[in-house]
Amino acid sequence: MKVGAALNNWVEISEPNLAANLRSIQASAGADTEVLAVVKANAYGHGAEACSVALVRAGARWLGVTCAAEGVRVRDALRSAGLSADILIMCGFLPEDVPLIAEHALVPVLWTLEQATALALHPGLRVQVEVDTGMGRQGVRPGLPLERLLAAMQTGKLVLDGVFTHFCSSEVAASELTQRQERLFEAAVAQVIRAGLRPQWVHAGNSSAVDNPAQDWPWLAELAQQAGARAMVRPGLALYGYCLPIEGRATSQLRPALRPVMTWKAHVLAVYCLASGETVGYNATFVAERPMRVALLPVGYADGLRRELSGRGWVMLKGQRAPILGRISMNLTVVDVSDLAGVAVGDAAVVLGEGVTAEDHARWAGTIAYEILCGVHPCG
Repeated sequence: MKVGAALNNWVEISEPNLAANLRSIQASAGADTEVLAVVKANAYGHGAEACSVALVRAGARWLGVTCAAEGVRVRDALRSAGLSADILIMCGFLPEDVPLIAEHALVPVLWTLEQATALALHPGLRVQVEVDTGMGRQGVRPGLPLERLLAAMQTGKLVLDGVFTHFCSSEVAASELTQRQERLFEAAVAQVIRAGLRPQWVHAGNSSAVDNPAQDWPWLAELAQQAGARAMVRPGLALYGYCLPIEGRATSQLRPALRPVMTWKAHVLAVYCLASGETVGYNATFVAERPMRVALLPVGYADGLRRELSGRGWVMLKGQRAPILGRISMNLTVVDVSDLAGVAVGDAAVVLGEGVTAEDHARWAGTIAYEILCGVHPCG
């Protein structure tokens, strides 16, 4: 399926690859563990509405979104397709979001007394509590803060649907930080049980956690069972075909099975020749040392093609590498096609996909595949 309205550069999404990645994650997580498919941040640049429909068709029963507005868009897309799923708002909400949350049956994450008070305007609303065990972002601390929050939820007649935490070092094999977080989360779940609450879900773990051979997933299933709940993991990046390398391990259990979902393409706008000594781009950072044939592509950093790729990355044309020449501009990029026969105006260059991956882009830009994928947004 094609995502985005740009005519000259666009993104194509492979629904079969997305479904295959979901199945691989489910197999790695185990039969006793549910998979919440994370589609936040516009499905990591892949298109939240289209990917949500595809994932639910493939068997996903939970989706994770960034905010209430994104949740509403996903809910509307599912309804239009005759589908339904539980939708978790993963990154907080504002008081003005509460009516939307209630109207569209979204499940908010909360961790403060103020959030519990705002949600109490809708008694019976399902909520999930995030426990901060060491990430230091959002989440309630175990102990007295969690005790007060649970009491406020009970006063407000909110339904505790789930309790979860987020690991800060999932990509590190046998991480001491992860082990410490597990112990703190165990204490938090025990607190929930003592408060007389019985969540439906206990969850932890992103893509790297599922991929990490050192991760003890029976631990999560057993912890959930103690609370009378089911275990769940929350992969995002792996759904779209990538995983960070596992530090301290040469192998991983999930990464080899994953298939990239996004292909980003751009039509060739022009093909022309450079004489020896002619330059390309701002500040003339590229000087032709010989006569060359080059192609002009209508894609640049405004679309998410990182400027750090200037003079070091490539695109694929006719199944071969076409190196990027000079500095990438806002909407235009020049590539070398001197050694490629038959390149013509209208041909489709692969900017990201087979032969040039998000991991390639990340390596050239000095970042991670997450940032590359989330930054792709063809602007026409």
